[in-house]
Amino acid sequence: MSTRRKTVDAFGGLMPKGSLARRLVLRLLPAALLLLAADLAVTWLIARNKTWHWELEDIFWVMTAGQVVLVVLFAMVLVSGVRSGLSGVNRLSRDIRERSVDDLHPLDASGMPTELVPLVTHFNDLLVRLDDAMQSQRRFIGHAAHQLRTPLSGLKLESELMLARELPQDVRERAERIKTVTDRMIRLGQQLLVLARVDDSSRPKDSFVRTDLSEWVCDSGAQWIPAARAKHIDVQLTVPEAPVWVDMDPLLMEELLGNLMDNALRYGEGASTIRLHVGANPPTLLVEDDGPGVAQEDARRVFDAFYRSAKANAQGSGLGLAIVREIARAHGAWWGLASRPEFPGTRISIVFPGPRIGAKLTR
Repeated sequence: MSTRRKTVDAFGGLMPKGSLARRLVLRLLPAALLLLAADLAVTWLIARNKTWHWELEDIFWVMTAGQVVLVVLFAMVLVSGVRSGLSGVNRLSRDIRERSVDDLHPLDASGMPTELVPLVTHFNDLLVRLDDAMQSQRRFIGHAAHQLRTPLSGLKLESELMLARELPQDVRERAERIKTVTDRMIRLGQQLLVLARVDDSSRPKDSFVRTDLSEWVCDSGAQWIPAARAKHIDVQLTVPEAPVWVDMDPLLMEELLGNLMDNALRYGEGASTIRLHVGANPPTLLVEDDGPGVAQEDARRVFDAFYRSAKANAQGSGLGLAIVREIARAHGAWWGLASRPEFPGTRISIVFPGPRIGAKLTR
C-alpha cells in the first residue's frame, strides 16, 4: 500500500493535477498505446502466418511503411494534444486582445494549465497595482482641482471689482488679462473635476436616468443659441418626432454637449451654422459645423488629453474632446469624428447603446 502511495505521490510531483504535462500525457497515452498495439499486431501477423510466402525485402518494406504511418499518426495526435492543452492560453490571448486600453480588471485564470497560473496571477497583481496608481493619480487631480477652485474664484472676483472702477488704461489691461487667465484656470479645474467624476471607480452608471434624447437636446442646445448669435452663427436642431430613449447622466451629458458646442464656436472660424441632429436607430447625437474642419494628421489625436493642434488659433486646454471621449465611454457609447474631404466641416458623432441601464459595454 505504501509503495502505491509513493508511486502516486511521485506521479503527482512530476505531473500535478491540472498541469499541461498531465493533460498531454492523458490525451496522448491512449492513442500511443493503440498505435503501438496495432503495430505489434501487424508484426506478429506477418511473423506467424505460414501461408504467406514473404521475402525478407517485402517484410522490410511493409514494416517500414507501417512505421511511417505510425509516425504520421502519432504526429497528428501530438499536434491535436498540444492544441487542446493550449486552448486556455489561446482564450487568455483573445481576452487580452479584445480588451479596451482602460480595462484593467484581472484576467480569468480558470481552465489554465497549472504551469501558467502563477504567470496569470502575477500579471493580475500588476494590473491591480497599475489600476491603483491610475486611480490615485485621478483622485489627486480631482482633489487639486477642487482645492484650487476657491482661490481662483476669489481672484476672479477681485479682478472684476477692479474692472468695475475707474482705472488707468495700463492697469485695466493688466486686470483684464488676470481675469481672462483666471477664467481659463477655473474652466480647466472644472474639466479636471469632470474627468475625475467619469472614472469607473466613481460608478457613473449609478446616476443614469432614462431620458428622451430628442427633448434633452432641444432643451440643452437652446441654451447655446445666445452665444452662437453673438458670433453670428445659427444653431439648427433636427430631432425625430418619436422619443429616442437612452440611459444617461444628465450632468455629464450637459458637459459633453457643452464641450462640443464650445469647440464648434471656438475653433470653427468662418462657420455660419452649427447643427444638432438626433438619430433614432441607433440613438445618435451629431454635432456638425461648416467651419474649416480638422486636418487629417490631427483627427487621430484630437480626443487625446491635452493635445492641441499647432494650427489652432483659439485658446484652450486640450481637454474638451478628451472629456467627450470619457463621458461617451462611461455611457457605453461610440464616438467618432469626420471632417474634410468626406464631410464639409466637422462632425462629431456619439452613438449610444440604447436604454440598457448598467450595461458594461466596450467599444
